[in-house]
Amino acid sequence: GRRFGDSGSRFSPLVVLELASDTKEEAIAWLLSRIRDKQQNGGQLGPGAGAQEKENPNMFLVGATQQRLLSGAEEVGLFKEFNDGSMRGFTCANKHNFTDFKGDGDSFLSMAECQYIIKHELDTLRAKDETHVPGHTQAKLYPGKSIIRRLQSKGILVQIFPLHEQEELKRLSFSWYKKVKLSFQPLDNIRHYYGEGLALYFGFLEYFTFALVPMALIGVPYYVFDWEDYDKYVVFAVFNLVWCTVILELWKRCSASLAYQWGTLSRKKAFEEPRPGFHGVLGFNPVTGREEPLYPNAKRQLRIYLVSLPFVLLCLYLSLYVMMIYFQMEGWALSIHDEDPTFWTGILLFIPSIIYAVVIEIMNLIYRYAAEFLTEWENHRLESSYQNHLVLKVLVFNFFNCFASLFYIAFVMQDMVLLRQSLATLLITSQILNQFMEAFLPYWLQRRRNKKLIRKVQKRQTLGDKELPLAEQVRLEADMSTYLGTFDDYLELFLLFGYVSLFSCVYPLAAVLVVLNNITEVYSDAFKLCRVFKRPFSDPAANIGVWQLAFEAMSVIAVVTNCALIGMSPQVKAYFPESETQLILWTVAIEHGLLAFKFILTVVIPDVPKHIQIKLARLEFESLEALKKKAVGEVHKVPHV
Repeated sequence: GRRFGDSGSRFSPLVVLELASDTKEEAIAWLLSRIRDKQQNGGQLGPGAGAQEKENPNMFLVGATQQRLLSGAEEVGLFKEFNDGSMRGFTCANKHNFTDFKGDGDSFLSMAECQYIIKHELDTLRAKDETHVPGHTQAKLYPGKSIIRRLQSKGILVQIFPLHEQEELKRLSFSWYKKVKLSFQPLDNIRHYYGEGLALYFGFLEYFTFALVPMALIGVPYYVFDWEDYDKYVVFAVFNLVWCTVILELWKRCSASLAYQWGTLSRKKAFEEPRPGFHGVLGFNPVTGREEPLYPNAKRQLRIYLVSLPFVLLCLYLSLYVMMIYFQMEGWALSIHDEDPTFWTGILLFIPSIIYAVVIEIMNLIYRYAAEFLTEWENHRLESSYQNHLVLKVLVFNFFNCFASLFYIAFVMQDMVLLRQSLATLLITSQILNQFMEAFLPYWLQRRRNKKLIRKVQKRQTLGDKELPLAEQVRLEADMSTYLGTFDDYLELFLLFGYVSLFSCVYPLAAVLVVLNNITEVYSDAFKLCRVFKRPFSDPAANIGVWQLAFEAMSVIAVVTNCALIGMSPQVKAYFPESETQLILWTVAIEHGLLAFKFILTVVIPDVPKHIQIKLARLEFESLEALKKKAVGEVHKVPHV
C-alpha cells in the first residue's frame, strides 16, 4: 500500500475503507492484494497525528487509474451524452464520440461516478478458493461470495465511504444554501456531486413546494375571511383533490425528463446481489450459476405473517390507546377551562395537543427501530425488497399514529372546531420538532466532535493555511455521522402531504404552513448534507420509487375523507332533511365520480414526455440494427475458412 507522503503518479484517493483496529495483518495484506489484482492503486493512511491516542491505523484509500475507471463505467452501464445529443451507454470502443470526452477523458466522469464505479468494483470482489478470511476463521467464505459484504457482516470492515471534494463542496454549498435567494436549486450540480437519488429527492422537494403554492394562495382568503359555510369549502376541496392528482402525474413527467438528462432512465438494472445481512444455507443460484446462501421463501412468509403482522397490529392498538389518553386529558383541560376561564386555562387547552404531538414523534422513532429490527430478521435476500417491506411497515404505523386522532375527532366526535385546532397544533409542533431533530441537533454534536479534532491538528499546524492535510480530512470525515438515505425525508414530506390533502376543507392554512416548512427544509437538508454527514455513495435512481405509490395512495384516501367531511356538514345535511340514506348515496356517488376523474387523469397524462419517448425508441431501434449487422457480419466471415 502507499503510505502518505510518497509522491505517486497522480494518485487521487476516492474511497476510504476503515477496518476494525484488531484486524489481523494477514487479512489486511490479503484484502489489499485482492484489491490490487483489479489493477487499482490502494493507498494506506499511515498512523499520523497523535499516535499516542491509539488512532486506528487501518484506514485505506482506494483510487484507480483513468483507464480502469473508464472500463468500469462501461461495466456498470453508465449513460453519457452522445455527439448527436442522445444519451447512450458508454463504451471504451467509441469513447471519442461522447460529447464531454476530451483528451484522455480526465474530466469525463464526475467524482460521484468514479466513486460509484469503485464501490461497484469493491462489491464485486469475489472469493476464489479461500474458505475463510485469512486470520479470521469465523468469517467463512465460499467461491463467488462478495468479500466486502462478508467483511461488513462480520464487523471486520467498519465502514466504507467516499471522500468529499473540498473545493467542489464549497462551490456547491455556496450556490445551494449559503445565499438566500429566490431561484431553483442547482439540481445538476447536486446530481454531479451526490448522485441521482439525492438530486431527485431535492427535485421532488422543490416541485412539491411550488405545486402547493396555488393551494396556499387559495387557502389564505378562506382563513382570513373566516368563511364558515361549507358551500365555499366544497369548491376548495374539489380543487384540492383534482390538483393533488395533477401534480403527482406531472411529477412523473418531470422526474422522467430529469432521469433522461442524467442518463438513468433507460439504464439496465444490474443483477442484484444479496444484501450483507442475508444468511441461509449454501445452495446454487440457478440464474447466475454461483454458489450463494438460499433461504426458503415459505419460512420468510411465515415470519412476516405470524410475527411481523401481529406486531404491527399490536403497535397500532397501543397507538389508539395513547390517543384515548389524549382525549381524556383534552376533556379534563376543557372542564377546568369551563369552570373558571382565565388566560392560563386558555393556554392549558393547547397543552394536551402539544404533549400528544411530542409523544407521537417519540413513538414514531421507537417504532422505526423496531421495524428495522423486524425487517432485518425477516431475512430478505435483496436490498430492494427489504426497503419495500420497511417502507410499508413504517408508513402504515406513521399514518395511523399521526392521523388517527384527527379521524376520530372528524368522524366520531364530529367537532369541526376541535379538528381545526388539533390539526394546527399537530402540524406546527411536528414541524418545529423535525427541524430541530434533523439539522440543529446533529450539527451541534458534530461541532463538539470537530472541535476536539481540530485542536489536535492545530497543535501540529504552524502554517495558517485553511486546507487540512489529507490524513486529517479523512479522519474528520470518518467521525462524521453516516447519512441514512432519503427515507426519513420522504416520510416527512408524505405526512405533510397528508396534513394538506386529507383535511384540506377544514384547515385551509395547512398548505401555507407546509410551503413555509419546505422552504426551510431545503436549507436544513442541504446544510446537513454538506456539513453534518459523510458523503453518501451515489444511487443511480430513475424515479422516487415506492414513494410515488405512497403519495398516490394518500391522494385516493384524501378523496374519501373530504367527501365524507363535506357530506357530514350541517349545510349539506339540510338539503336532505327526510332521508339519511339519500345523503349517503349522494356522497358515495360524488366520491366515486371524483375517483373516476382521478383515474382518467392518470391515464390521459403520459408518464414520459413525447420527445423523450421518441429518443428512447430510436436508441432501441439502433441497437437492434447494430445487432443485426453484427450477425450478418459473422455469417459472411464463414466462407473464407
